[in-house]
Amino acid sequence: MEHLKNLNEMQKKAATHKEGPLLIIAGAGTGKTSTLTHRILHLIKEGVAPSEILAITFTNKAAKEMEERVGTLLQKHGFDAGLRYGDPRPFIGTFHSLGVHILREHPEIFGLTKHFSIVDKNGANTLMKEAVREAGLDSKQFSPERIANVISRQKGNLVTVEEYRKEAGNSYFPKIVADVWGRYENLLKRESALDFDDLILKTVILLRNHPEILKKYQKKWKYIHIDEYQDTNGVQYELARLLAGENKNICAVGDGDQNIYSWRGANIQNILNFEEDFVGAQTILLEENYRSTKIILEAANGIIKKNKIRKEKNLFTENKQGEKIGLIESYDEGGEARALGEKAKNLIKNGVKPEHIAILYRANFQSRALEEAFLLMEIPYQVLGVRFFERKEIKDVLSYIRAGLNPESFSDIKRIIDCPPRGIGKTTLLKMFAKDEPSLPPAQQKRVADFWKLLGDIKKYALTEKTSKLIKFVSEKTGIENSLRSGIEEDNERLENIHELVTLATKYDILPPEEAVEKLLGDAALATDQDSLIKNEHAVKMMTVHAAKGLEFPYVFVAGLEQDLFPHRRMSAENVSKEDEEEERRLFYVAVTRAKKKLFLSYASVRTIFGQRQVNVPSEFLSDIDDSLTEQEESADSDEEPVIRLDW
Repeated sequence: MEHLKNLNEMQKKAATHKEGPLLIIAGAGTGKTSTLTHRILHLIKEGVAPSEILAITFTNKAAKEMEERVGTLLQKHGFDAGLRYGDPRPFIGTFHSLGVHILREHPEIFGLTKHFSIVDKNGANTLMKEAVREAGLDSKQFSPERIANVISRQKGNLVTVEEYRKEAGNSYFPKIVADVWGRYENLLKRESALDFDDLILKTVILLRNHPEILKKYQKKWKYIHIDEYQDTNGVQYELARLLAGENKNICAVGDGDQNIYSWRGANIQNILNFEEDFVGAQTILLEENYRSTKIILEAANGIIKKNKIRKEKNLFTENKQGEKIGLIESYDEGGEARALGEKAKNLIKNGVKPEHIAILYRANFQSRALEEAFLLMEIPYQVLGVRFFERKEIKDVLSYIRAGLNPESFSDIKRIIDCPPRGIGKTTLLKMFAKDEPSLPPAQQKRVADFWKLLGDIKKYALTEKTSKLIKFVSEKTGIENSLRSGIEEDNERLENIHELVTLATKYDILPPEEAVEKLLGDAALATDQDSLIKNEHAVKMMTVHAAKGLEFPYVFVAGLEQDLFPHRRMSAENVSKEDEEEERRLFYVAVTRAKKKLFLSYASVRTIFGQRQVNVPSEFLSDIDDSLTEQEESADSDEEPVIRLDW
């Protein structure tokens, strides 16, 4: 057991459990990733083949961290698995990447090509708008976004368009949704594409309808690990259940107290009912926190114990007592932003690295005042959410690669057909997709032929060369790189971003070309907000509490702790459920437990929301924290407007 010597007793118990279902209730900061990675190491030491192990989590960031830590552990203990291409290795990824992996091995079942496209959120929105137009609907009256949300929730609950259409019957709005949904599916089919929700839904349908394929994967992955189990929705739960099979060697890791995504389908009952769903399951509680001070944990325990829909646990730590929680009271959002800026500036002046400071808020609009103040005070900051893969030049390069691999991808071809300009307009584009190119003038026919040849060259290169070389090839041969050599600063920045994409692509070069390019495209399509965080950027991080889940910072400010903002105003509605009330409290619990050394809680007496100036009372959550744990901080209490105004 030398390889487990750094684990505590409960972690060891979880790591050494082998056969049958296991539920690990892992509180915030209790070392769940360390427990999971050592459990994988222990299974391999016990003789389990690395390729028989499956580990699934929710974000690319978490999956990458787990993969790196497993690789390091295996290397340290004499195993080469997963460190070189060709070695058997555990499958570590997200639910979506697992779906992509399975569907690419059986694309013909859904009439897809092997290189089917994955439409990102923006691409899906474009297709949804087109579906609404095709249905003859006014997009102002029937919001494509609202319809998309309904469809996404249905797919997350394992409902297909055919099933929904039957249920809809003659009901007015459901009938409209069913019509738009059918058109949306046809548009996806036209492009040999799937959206995010399809990646899991169609995987479940595939495994349900083809027992021989299901048995293949059950035999392949004999030990299954699902991280963040409290965040699973209906279709993710079903995928895990199917793969667990009769052996039920499934290890679910999670914390019901950190379930904060019900609005996107996460069902807390999945973790609460685990012992009923998997009879004979062993449950292990991880309660020793390695992240926060005693004061922060005492506050966190006091907050969450008011919830009733939960499994009882109490976090404790051997860390020091720590500083009291700072309360910052300001007159308005401008004063609050300046107060937080002053505190952050003082911390930085006293040697704290800017990236060790995070400012969390309940709603995105709160960042405006904070950004204004930080600009004025010349404090470096980064707002989480400006994703690398969403930059125009990056999307252009990746669209060329997707179109090369999948010439049916109308959306990608429409994006790149005249980028850079090559004299092909909408009329020519329509004739191209109608297979009516012979009716074009000779000059246009040549342009179109050159374009198809370019895509063919890209496909050939993608399937034979390293991915990093492919990015260079695309940027040069398409003319993108040359078009950005104007000397204009903005173009220089775009060119630098393409060069950064080449650098990023080098990490895929160890894989065979076809697998590498598919993995790059999959990772790009499935990137989340957290993937936009630049580790080494020396800047204070600003983000919503939802986006902060899974992260930790030495110094954390939680802004806007006012009634009807945090907890959110929807909590004051008459028909609000007990589940919704408790989720808002869980969200505050998540915010508090991000802090390692010092926590600041901030609120303002007046705040402008939707153009209306409102007088506020402090959040009810503040009264859940014992007065002995807090201290009042001095603040910049002013209602003066900041000097700088951003154009929002």
